[in-house]
Parts: sequence; structure tokens; C-alpha cells
Amino acid sequence: MKAITVAQYGGADDLELTERPTPAVAPGEFLVRVKAAGVNPADEKIAIGNLDGIMVTHFPLIPGFDVAGVVEARGLGATEFEIGDEVIGFVLKDWAEHGTYAELVSSPARTLARKPASWDWLHAACLPLTGLTAYQAIERIGIGEGDTVLIHAAAGGVGTLAVQLAVGRGAHVIGTAGARNHDHLRALGATPTTYGEGLAERVRALAPEGVDAALDFYGGDAVAVSQKVLKDPTRVASVADLTAPEQGGQLVWARANAAELTELAALAEAGKLTVPVHRSFPLEQAADAWRLLHADGRARGRIVLDVDAT
Repeated sequence: MKAITVAQYGGADDLELTERPTPAVAPGEFLVRVKAAGVNPADEKIAIGNLDGIMVTHFPLIPGFDVAGVVEARGLGATEFEIGDEVIGFVLKDWAEHGTYAELVSSPARTLARKPASWDWLHAACLPLTGLTAYQAIERIGIGEGDTVLIHAAAGGVGTLAVQLAVGRGAHVIGTAGARNHDHLRALGATPTTYGEGLAERVRALAPEGVDAALDFYGGDAVAVSQKVLKDPTRVASVADLTAPEQGGQLVWARANAAELTELAALAEAGKLTVPVHRSFPLEQAADAWRLLHADGRARGRIVLDVDAT
């Protein structure tokens, strides 16, 4: 099969289109023919070694976690899907080696769910990692009916989904974003405000009694600012600030969860979730996709690899 690989820790300039063996399919796994693979900042962080010591990496490394594709084969005891089923997945394994930037990927059952039937391959491939990150952050701090929630980077990939999930649970959302994305947040049901100096005061003007919970999808001083406006300092979850627990909050690292991914897919199919796609690239241009992550880091939509989506 064709795959994008990196021979040792490196960035976009080190990615190569190579021929790799068809992945082995272990018991409880499915071989998925990849139609599209979502591109996430975490893909590059692992490849350049930023997560060395947190996640074991074997080389040559095929990056990527997000997939949308078709089940091509089943491992021993793998009964959740039939050959030919259309699936999506957050293919997180115990180590990084055989990712989704490839024509085929072996995927444990716990990482997969049925693809939303009405979604195309490109949009479907962008749901798993960002969707599960948003879902699990919301679950961690128990956002529900009547809560006022501050979401940092609300117009980003994870933030856009978190806004929709929180609004769907009956919460009032205040979301930080650049001015060009304020109408986007209003369309999702959130009240926008600009980030940067004076944020705590702007949030206080919108929620004079403070906010019930906060979600940090940006990093920087977001947790510290959240503590200035939170009623309960423990109800802040961050996916970007490793020091969040030291500041009284909680750190969230997305986990593969088939049941939660199935719930997200159902919401998507029901028209209650949308994922904007900013741009797609063919597999062989994965390096350009990574460069765009930096060149247009505040783009509202997702970047995705079109492996065989037509």
C-alpha cells in the first residue's frame, strides 16, 4: 500500500510517500481501506518528537489518527462490523507507528463507529478526534442544562464541536474568537467575545455572576483567566495546558471510545453537528497540509487528506 512515512523524528520536509506492507490485522481489529484522513496538530507533534516520553513511537512512522473508510477485512473475533461497512475512527493505539495517512489501516474495534450516512468522506474523517476531545472535556466537568460556559478558541476545530455539543445540552456558551469568526459562533448558538487582554472583564460583562464552567482549547493563560470568572474553580478542563491540574482545573487527553463516537455520529446524522472543511489535499501532499496548519492556524475549518474519497 501507499503511505506517508517519516523515517525518524521530523516535520513536513521529512514526510515521504512510500510503499509499505499491508498492515497485519490482530484479533479484535478491522482492516479499513482509507477514504479520507483528518489532519490534526497532534499528528505533527508526534512526528517531530514533541510527545516523546508520553507516547512510544516506532519508525518508520505513518502519522495520523482520524479515518473514514470501508471495512476490508476482519481479525479473529472481530464481529462489530461486516466487510463493506462504512466506518469512522480515532485510531489510537498503545504506540505510534501505523497511522491513518495510508491506503489501509488496522483499527481496533474500540476505535471505530459507523460513518454518518449523509456525510461525505472528507467531513466524516474530521469528526473523530476533535469530536471525542470536545465530548470528553464536556463530560469531565459535567456541562448541562442551564450552565453558562466559557469556551476558549471556540471557532477552532475542537471548539466548534464543543459549542454545538454544549448548546445541544441546554448550556449558554460564551466563546472566544477573532472578530471574523463571531458570526460563525452566533450561527452555532454562542455569544462571541474577542480573546486577549481584558477577556475576564468582557466575560464578566456578559455573565455578571460568573460562569459555571470553562473549556480551554487554546492554552496560554486561558486556565488562569478562567479562574477569574468561574464560580467553581474545579470546573475548568484544558486540552492544551499541562499545568491545568496545578491551577485547580483538569487536563483532558482524548481516548478512543466506540460508544461515544457512535453517539457523535448519531448527532451528525441527525443534523445536530457540523464540521467545516477548510481544504483537502491528496495523500501525496501531506507535507503541504502540515504547512497549512501553520500558515493558516486560525482557519475555521479542518484540513483533510483525500486518499480515495471520490
